[in-house]
Amino acid sequence: MQLPELTSWAWIPVVIFAAAAQTARNASQRSLIATVGTLAATLSRFLYGLPFALLWLLFVLKFSAPQSHESAFTLRYFGWLSVGALSQLAATGLMLLAMKERNFLIGTTLTKTEVLQVALFGAVFLHEVPGWISMLAILVATVGVLMLSAPRAMVSMRGLWTDRTVWYGLGSGAGFALAAVGYRGASLEQPGMSFWLIGAWGVLLAQALQSSLVVGYLLLREPARLIEIARAWKMSLVAGSTGALASFGWFTAVAMHSAAEVRTLALVELLFSYLVSHRLMGERLALREKLGLGLMMLGLVVICLRF
Repeated sequence: MQLPELTSWAWIPVVIFAAAAQTARNASQRSLIATVGTLAATLSRFLYGLPFALLWLLFVLKFSAPQSHESAFTLRYFGWLSVGALSQLAATGLMLLAMKERNFLIGTTLTKTEVLQVALFGAVFLHEVPGWISMLAILVATVGVLMLSAPRAMVSMRGLWTDRTVWYGLGSGAGFALAAVGYRGASLEQPGMSFWLIGAWGVLLAQALQSSLVVGYLLLREPARLIEIARAWKMSLVAGSTGALASFGWFTAVAMHSAAEVRTLALVELLFSYLVSHRLMGERLALREKLGLGLMMLGLVVICLRF
């Protein structure tokens, strides 16, 4: 038995799978945040995901064609991978700062400008310029997301651009965008390797680096948090396993396709979370939210139909 070869359009179901897994991970992390704090809960995702990342790598090595194992772990590869891992950590930190501010909803909403920033950074650093149809779809989907999630207060707020929460949100979006571009850049340094293996190696190495950095920080600043993480091992395993599944999908998808279009289609995660929460809570969508949802879906459909 061998893992099937991934076709040129297979990145679409891979992204949808990753978005669904990330929705499950977010749900499991909510209770962890209340128990051990946000930074420690983030560590749980990386640290408890490492065994699953290792198992997946071993599985892929066993069931993929031997000729697809060719690798080129160069300094450029590790450079791009480090950019991705460190940018992801920085983005998470800025998002946490935004959440601590009075206008945290505005800050977290502006993190969703990540999609536009991915297109910009991808063009500058990787020379991957989206076609005009894709760029239009990215713009439409981004406007839809902002309409869907922006608080009403954003429309009437004065001095918006002097609010540091705004800059935390934009900075977080930039960090997540650079992370996607970094992981895409790393994958392009492995031209002879199968997409399955590129994703498996990327998840394992990136999460090992992130776990080491966060563990080191907590040892210096909040060592008690590490004991709390160990005590909450059951929920941490759930967060780690679902987070690892999501990461497998993201890494594999950006190995196959441009980061800008992958991150645009990844907005389907918001659709999953939004529809589930409203379905469970029985809330009705406001007109602005319905329009935003429609625009986001239009952008995602256009991205998919191009392939």
